[in-house]
Amino acid sequence: MAEEDKDEVQKTEEEPEELAETLEETEAEEVLEKEEEKEKEEETLAEEAESKEEEMPAPAEEVEEEVKPPREKKEEEEEIVEERIYTIPLGKAWIMPPRKRTPRAMRMIRSFMIKHMKLEARKGEEGEEEEEPKRLVISNEVNEKVWGRGVEKPPKKIRVRAGKDKEGNVTVYLAEGD
Repeated sequence: MAEEDKDEVQKTEEEPEELAETLEETEAEEVLEKEEEKEKEEETLAEEAESKEEEMPAPAEEVEEEVKPPREKKEEEEEIVEERIYTIPLGKAWIMPPRKRTPRAMRMIRSFMIKHMKLEARKGEEGEEEEEPKRLVISNEVNEKVWGRGVEKPPKKIRVRAGKDKEGNVTVYLAEGD
């Protein structure tokens, strides 16, 4: 009987190892099958894309007219009617406490541009409705130039280029060469 018990113990010890090996084999097979399926799907997608390209031959002239880079569309919309270059004095921003100087300089740029580019919305007569207020956009370049030395040390002056579009909106850019 002792021999039978030993045989049973050995069988039970061998079974989990055999099970583990068969599980690993089946898992490996499943992974391989999935990879093969993915490859087949990619191949079919590539074939479909090629067949679609062959089906739709388009004249080169029409394609050029339809496909324009987004930059060109934006420039067409923003036709600049008026453009001016200003040197904005920011020395008075230094009167403020150190941590409030650069925010003050940005407010000074905004107020200078509103004043000099005549951005304030005009009030119509009693019968007329008020116009929409015009927009002032300060470009990221100008913002980075003013904030470049930190909150405590804005520049004493800055040269900017202001462009006004058809709708009266003004965009402020850094002047060339600065």
